[in-house]
Amino acid sequence: SGTQLVTSSGDTTVRIWDLSRRGCILTLRGHSRAVRGCSWHSCGDFVASASMDGTSKIWDVNSERCRYTLRGHESSVNSIEFLPFSSTVLTSSADKTLSLWDVRTVSRL
Repeated sequence: SGTQLVTSSGDTTVRIWDLSRRGCILTLRGHSRAVRGCSWHSCGDFVASASMDGTSKIWDVNSERCRYTLRGHESSVNSIEFLPFSSTVLTSSADKTLSLWDVRTVSRL
């Protein structure tokens, strides 16, 4: 709707903000270290997060829960982005690799 913003934080959380309400409406917890980046899926129902704990997570905003945890990088995951209108995410890591993931099967492509 264009009224919500997702942010990542050094406090290990991902937060969703409602700009019309001027406040945080949801805090997602599950990473063990700082969250370096996050991204909305084009449908608006999912958020992806990248963490210094070496994992990425796919969050279901409606159920307010982690749907999948992506493991495979050997170091901090520094960024994550959904490819438009797909179930694929791209991650980049301090281990100097990029990975494409199919979030339906939780596997690298």
